[in-house]
Amino acid sequence: MKSIAQIFLLAVLLSGAAQAEVAVPPLAQRVTDLTGTLDAGKIQTLEARLAEFEAKKGAQLALLIVPTTQPESIEQFGIRVAEAWKLGRKGVDDGALLLVAKDDRALRIEVGYGLEGALNDATAKRVVDEVIVPHFKRGEFYPGIESGLAAMMRVIDGEALLPPKRAAASGKYDIESLLFIGFGLVVVVGGMLRVLLGRFPAALLMGGVLGGLAWLTVLSLLEALLVGLMAFLFVLLGGAGRGYGGSGLGRTGGGSFGGGGFSGGGGGFGGGGASGRW
Repeated sequence: MKSIAQIFLLAVLLSGAAQAEVAVPPLAQRVTDLTGTLDAGKIQTLEARLAEFEAKKGAQLALLIVPTTQPESIEQFGIRVAEAWKLGRKGVDDGALLLVAKDDRALRIEVGYGLEGALNDATAKRVVDEVIVPHFKRGEFYPGIESGLAAMMRVIDGEALLPPKRAAASGKYDIESLLFIGFGLVVVVGGMLRVLLGRFPAALLMGGVLGGLAWLTVLSLLEALLVGLMAFLFVLLGGAGRGYGGSGLGRTGGGSFGGGGFSGGGGGFGGGGASGRW
């Protein structure tokens, strides 16, 4: 069954994620590619466009491409990056981040407080789903990134997006999305419970809760038991540390960290934005 295959995919992810958070890379340019997806010319082109927009509008936009954000969800990692980089002017909070986790096939737009009126959650979601994701599904990463950043800049500059496409109604659960949500809960809540209750009680509690929820939503009893067992083992065995050098993010593509001199302006973020997958 498809859901069985998805559960085993989640098991692979869980087995490799029993470690600490991926470190946030230092901010040195507006475009940081740690995957080698963009060549030097494309990085320079995007860098120039974002710098020109900042000089014109004041808002700071940045792009970060990483291999993975695991064991965190892209939302958890995105807000950590935004808080560390502090894009946007202090007091104006007009920063925005486009984050791509290439191996996870996930992306997110993180929006500063001051831009939440123009680049609100619904608009950010449309940029993700209608502008970027179609390109990414075809393997067109640079066109997707270029188009996405251009759409973000147009919206921030006061232009509206085209009328939204009508989504087809569906009452079916997205099993893959639910599994990844469950994985995020295991990472965050499981870690907190491990500190409060100890490893075994926390593992037992998370395994029971996640297994029960899986059974009550979309999975069969056997599949739910597998989910519960994986959650139990992850919480029981997780917690090994990982530094920046061992995260898999130590390599750069196209000289992303070259150039220096760029830094965030002290802007604040509160979790506004939107995520998507391809």
